[in-house]
Amino acid sequence: MDHDVISPFRIDIPQRDLDDLRARLERTRWSEAPKGPDYGVPVAYVRRLVDRWLDGYDWRACEAWLNQHAQFTTTIDGQQIHFLHVRSPHARAFPLIMTHGWPGSIVEFLDVIGPLTNPEAHGGRPSEAFHVVIPSMPGYGFSGPTRAAGWDNPRIARAWAVLMARLGYDRYGAVGNDAGSMISPELGRIDSDHVVGVHVTQLFSFPTGDPAEMKDLSSDEQSQLQTLQWFYENKFSFNTVMSQQPQTIGYALDDSPVGLLAWQAQLLGEELDSDFVLTNVMMYWLTRTGASAARLYYENAHAPHRPSAPTTIPIGLAGFGGDFYGIRRFADRDHKNIIQWNTYDHGGHFAAHKAPDLYVSDVRAFFRSVGW
Repeated sequence: MDHDVISPFRIDIPQRDLDDLRARLERTRWSEAPKGPDYGVPVAYVRRLVDRWLDGYDWRACEAWLNQHAQFTTTIDGQQIHFLHVRSPHARAFPLIMTHGWPGSIVEFLDVIGPLTNPEAHGGRPSEAFHVVIPSMPGYGFSGPTRAAGWDNPRIARAWAVLMARLGYDRYGAVGNDAGSMISPELGRIDSDHVVGVHVTQLFSFPTGDPAEMKDLSSDEQSQLQTLQWFYENKFSFNTVMSQQPQTIGYALDDSPVGLLAWQAQLLGEELDSDFVLTNVMMYWLTRTGASAARLYYENAHAPHRPSAPTTIPIGLAGFGGDFYGIRRFADRDHKNIIQWNTYDHGGHFAAHKAPDLYVSDVRAFFRSVGW
C-alpha cells in the first residue's frame, strides 16, 4: 500500500559488489569482429572503456559526488521511487521535475543542478532560480527493478504528479530528455492544473505516410528527416528488441557488465567522456536494472490506451546538433502550444552534460516566457 512517507536516501554500494564487478570484467570473454562493415559497437571502443573501468575509473568518487545532492525515496503506485531534491537557496525559486531516458540516468542532469538552483554562482540572477526534482524512472537505478507490469509513459507521468504534490509543489515545470521528452508532455496533459510549461530536447512526432505532409520541407526539416531515416536504418535494433523481448536481452544485461556496457554504448556514443558513460552504466549495473529498464519500451509498445488528442500545455523545444530533435510541422500536429523552438549546432543527445551553459540558458528563457 502506498503512503506519503519520504525517506532520506544515500548511495552506499557494498564493496563486495565492486569486487564482483572487477572479477567479471577481468574474466570477460571478448567477441571479435573481422575488418570490414560496421557490425555494431566497435570492439576497440568497448575495450578502451573496460580498460578505464578497471584502471582509473573511481566509483567511490562518483558515489560521493552523487551523495553531495539530497536524495530521497518514496512509494508511489506500489513502486519505490528514488529522486534527487535539491532546493535553491532562494525561497521564491520555481520547481522543476527533470526526467531522463534510456540509456541515461539521473547522472544526465548533474552538471546543471548548480546553475539551475544557485544561478548567482554561475552568472545568473536570483530571479532565475529553480528547485529541482530529478527522479530515477521506475525500473531504472534506485527506482528499480519494477516487479509489476504496465509502467508506460502515462503511468510514469501520473507518478510524477503524485510526487510533486507530495513535495508540496502546487505550480511547477517539467523538463525532459529522451524518454523524458515523451513523459514530460504527458505530465503536462495529466496535471495541467499545476504544470505551467514543459521543456524538452526532442519532440517525437513522425510522418503519417500522407505525401502531402512531405511537401515544401525546409532545409532543417529535410536534415532532421535524413537523420531519422539513418537512425531507423542503422541504430533502431535496440528499440525493436526491447519493445518485443526485453526479458530475453535482459539476461545478458544483468549478468555481463561488458554486455550491458556495449548495449548502452550504442547510444551513449564515443563523443562522450568515458567516466560519464561508465557512471551511467554503473547506475544500471549496481542496481541490477538492465532488464527492468528495457521493459519501458515493451510497455509503451503494448500500451492498451494511447492519448490521441494533441497536448495543449505550453512547450519549449531545445534541439541540439548531432541529435534528432524533431520536425516542426509534425510536432505542431501533436502539440498545439509550442511557444519556443530553438536549435543549436552542437550539444548532442546529452546536452545537459555536453553543453550545460547553453542548456540552462534555454531552460531559463522558456520558463521566463511562460511567466513562472
